[in-house]
Amino acid sequence: MKYFRNITAAFGLMVSGFMFSQVKPLDAMLSDYKYPYEVHFLNFKSQDEDLKMAYMDVQPQKPNGKTIMLLHGKNFNGAYWEKTAKDLSAKGFRVVIPDQIGFGKSSKPHAYQFSFSQLAENTKAVLDELKIDKAIILGHSMGGMVAARFTLLYPEKVQKLILENPIGLEDYKTFASYQTIDKAYQSELKNTAETYKNYQLKSYYDNKWKEEYQPWLDLVAGWTLHKDYPQVAWDAALTTDMIYNQPVCYELKNIKVPTLLIIGTRDRTAIGKDRAPKELQSKMGQYQVLGKKTQQEIAGSELVELDNVGHLPHIEVYPKFFEALYHFIQ
Repeated sequence: MKYFRNITAAFGLMVSGFMFSQVKPLDAMLSDYKYPYEVHFLNFKSQDEDLKMAYMDVQPQKPNGKTIMLLHGKNFNGAYWEKTAKDLSAKGFRVVIPDQIGFGKSSKPHAYQFSFSQLAENTKAVLDELKIDKAIILGHSMGGMVAARFTLLYPEKVQKLILENPIGLEDYKTFASYQTIDKAYQSELKNTAETYKNYQLKSYYDNKWKEEYQPWLDLVAGWTLHKDYPQVAWDAALTTDMIYNQPVCYELKNIKVPTLLIIGTRDRTAIGKDRAPKELQSKMGQYQVLGKKTQQEIAGSELVELDNVGHLPHIEVYPKFFEALYHFIQ
């Protein structure tokens, strides 16, 4: 396997008719990967650990007085918000983009008790550090679960809430059997550039690959080629456990701030689907149903459905995504 990974890194890999770009090994903190905007770090102590939380703070040339915070998904980091941040900044918004603890350029602690409440608290600490009293909160995928928990805990800090194909709109425990963290860790260790690309092709892009998707594959694939990968894989296992065991779907009805749901209806993302009985697998991650159900639960919320779009609207169909977003927040 080590030989295979070295060959992959050096020459690229042909899979299902697609050629991987040259994937470079990346350490746990992405030290050699340049983010699109200047990276700052919030140093703080949490759960008896000294941690660093990375964030970008994009300042507009002509401020409109509003701040928007962009929260990334589980298989991503703040870098994939580059175009969104650029266009929001051009419209006058201050854009704050954190990497959650365990992700991107932030610390990868080993003995950390991951919870959405803890991630929400860490997120609030970034806003407090920047002396931002209130912000628009946008969360994608797992970031949607963080955004929902943040809004439930600190509604006074949230001007508006946007959920872009959030996971956690259903309780995965009611479908799939439990997987121990140790087993999840062993599964994470098996990831390669090939497995990540196959997953993204199937789950995100309906088996249609475009060159602009490559950077978001290279980031996660690069980790698998570095000696730090066990550290990254461990935190990935912990956060998978968090998602499975800490549903937010039962409390979405308690959200009172103005809310927009941007839903790609082709998405079928669901945690633990491979562990669910076959007769239940097809019922998981039905976003064309979950979007409507959630819009009914959050009083006064708006729903924009993007037909035949997968898990990543702001990558797959950016113009449609941004149109929906800007219409809601301008």
